[in-house]
Amino acid sequence: MLKKEEIAKEKKRWEKEVLSKQSYKKDVKPMLTGVEANVDVLYTPSDVDDIDYKKDIGFPGEYPFTRGVYPSMYRGRLWSMRQYAGFDTPEESNKRYKYLLKQGNTGLSVAFDLPSQMGYDSDNEEIEEESGRVGVAVSTLRDMEVLFDGIPLEKVTTSFTINGIAAVILAMYVAVGDKQGVDRKKLGGTIQNDILKEYAARGTYIYPPAPSLRLVADTIEYCMNEVPRFNPISISGGHYRSGGASLIQEVAFTLLNAGTYIKAVVKRGIDVDRFASRLSFLFANQCNLFEEVARLRATRRLWAKIMKEQFHAKDPKSMMFRVYSAGCGDMLSHAEPENNIVRLTLMTLAGVLGGAQSYFTPAYDEAYALPTEKTARLGLRTQQIIAYESGVTNTIDPLGGSYYVEWLTNKIEDEIVKYMKFLEKRGDMVKLVETGFIQSEMARIAFEKTKNKMSGEKIFVGVNKFKSEADNEAIQIHQADPAIVEKRKADVKKIKQERDNEKADRCLKELKKAAQGDQNLMPFLLETVKAYVSVEEIVDTLKGVFGEFAEPKI
Repeated sequence: MLKKEEIAKEKKRWEKEVLSKQSYKKDVKPMLTGVEANVDVLYTPSDVDDIDYKKDIGFPGEYPFTRGVYPSMYRGRLWSMRQYAGFDTPEESNKRYKYLLKQGNTGLSVAFDLPSQMGYDSDNEEIEEESGRVGVAVSTLRDMEVLFDGIPLEKVTTSFTINGIAAVILAMYVAVGDKQGVDRKKLGGTIQNDILKEYAARGTYIYPPAPSLRLVADTIEYCMNEVPRFNPISISGGHYRSGGASLIQEVAFTLLNAGTYIKAVVKRGIDVDRFASRLSFLFANQCNLFEEVARLRATRRLWAKIMKEQFHAKDPKSMMFRVYSAGCGDMLSHAEPENNIVRLTLMTLAGVLGGAQSYFTPAYDEAYALPTEKTARLGLRTQQIIAYESGVTNTIDPLGGSYYVEWLTNKIEDEIVKYMKFLEKRGDMVKLVETGFIQSEMARIAFEKTKNKMSGEKIFVGVNKFKSEADNEAIQIHQADPAIVEKRKADVKKIKQERDNEKADRCLKELKKAAQGDQNLMPFLLETVKAYVSVEEIVDTLKGVFGEFAEPKI
C-alpha cells in the first residue's frame, strides 16, 4: 500500500507524464466569492493527510458532528419537508396548508405579508396595496385561530418566518394551542426571530438593536420554561446569502449573530446548556453541489467547537447545529423559468447530502410570483423523489471520505474562521450593524458577483449564455383581489369593535409598564393577544418605549 508521501510523488509523475498530454482548464476558481483559492484538477489522500478521523470527522451523533447531528440520520427519520406558504387571508392560507399536508408535507412554514412583518394591521389604509401580497396577513389572534383551524397543533410543527414581531406571533401561537387544549410542553415549532440579520439583509426591523435583543432573549427564556419543544429562534444565514453575501459571509455572520444571542441569555444568569439545544439555524443552498455540502459539514464541526470551547457547553445537544435549509431564491431566473426546476433539484440534493434537518424547495416560478398549487406541489415532489427514489438516504453522509469533499470542508472552515476573526477585530455584531459595516461588506461581495454574472465569467444558463430566442412561459402574477382586501379590512375593524376594549386597554398599559422595566415581556404579550389586541397596537405601544431603528448611512 502506498504511503501518502508516495501518493503525492505519484500524482506529480501522473501530472507530468499523463495529464500534461491533454488540454484542460488550468485555473478553476471555487464559487467561494472573495476567497483566494484554486480547485485542483485531482485530489488524493495526500491532500487530506492532516485530517485526524476521530478528532475532525468522527461519527454521526457524536462530537464534532461533521457527519451529522443524529446517529442514524435519514435511515432513522427523513428530514422534515416544510414548504413555505402563505398568501391573501388566513382562510386562503389555511386551505393551502391543508392541501400541502394532504400532499405529504411533514411540517408547516408560514409566510407573512410585508405589513404584518413591519407591525401594521390590515385595516391601515396606508399599506392596503401590500396586504396579503407576499404572505398571509395576520393582525389579531382571530387571524391565527383561522390560520390553524382544523390543524391539530400537537401533531404538526410550524415554522414562522417572522422577526420584528416574533414575540407577538409566538404569543398568538401559544394562545391558539391553549384554545385547542394542547399541552404547552407538546407544542412544537420555530420562530425565525433573528433580528440582527434584518438590519443588514431584509429590512423588516422595527426597534433598535438593544430592545430587539431583549425581546429575543425574552422568547428564548420563555420557551425554555414554558414551551420546551419550541425553537425560539432560527438564526438565519439564508437571507444574507439571498441578499448577495458569499457562502463564507453567510456562515460567519450567522455564527457571530448566534454568539450574540447566547451572550444576551447567559447574561441573565442562565446556564447555556438549559437553552442552547433549542437554537436552530437556516441556510440557503445554491447550485454548486460540493461547496454547499462541504459548507454544511464544516459549519456543524465549527459550531460544535464554538459551543464547547467558547461557551463551555457540556451537553452534546447544545453543540448540535440543527439546520432548516432552503433553495436560494437569488439563484432563480425570470428568463426560461423552467430551468429553475433543475437548479432547485441541485439545491435540494445539496441540502440532503449535507445533512439538513428540514428543507424547503421553492417553486420554480417564485422569481415571478407566489406559487400556484401546481408549482408548490412540484417543489414538494422534488424532495419526495430525492427521498424515495434517488438512494442518497441509504447511508449517512455518503460524500464523506471523498478527498475533494474533505479538503473542501477543511478549506471552508478555515476561511470562515479567518473571516470571523476579521469581523471581531472591528467590533461585535451590534456595533457592526449599527455602523453599517456588515451592510457594506455584503454590498462589496454582491457587486463582485453581479459583475461576474454580467461579464459572463460566471455562466448562468439561459440568462447570460445559451439563451433561447423563444418567448418565456407566460406566468400569472398573483394579485390580491380588491374585494378580499376590503373584506379583510372590515374583519379586522370588526374584531377591534367587538372585543372587550377596556380589557384591551388595560393589557396595553400593563405591557407598556413591563417594557419600561426589565421583566420578561412574553407573559404580558400572551395576555394582550388573548384580549384580541392587534399587532399594530402592540407595536405602537412598544415603539413608545423602545423607539425605532434608523438605517445608517454607508
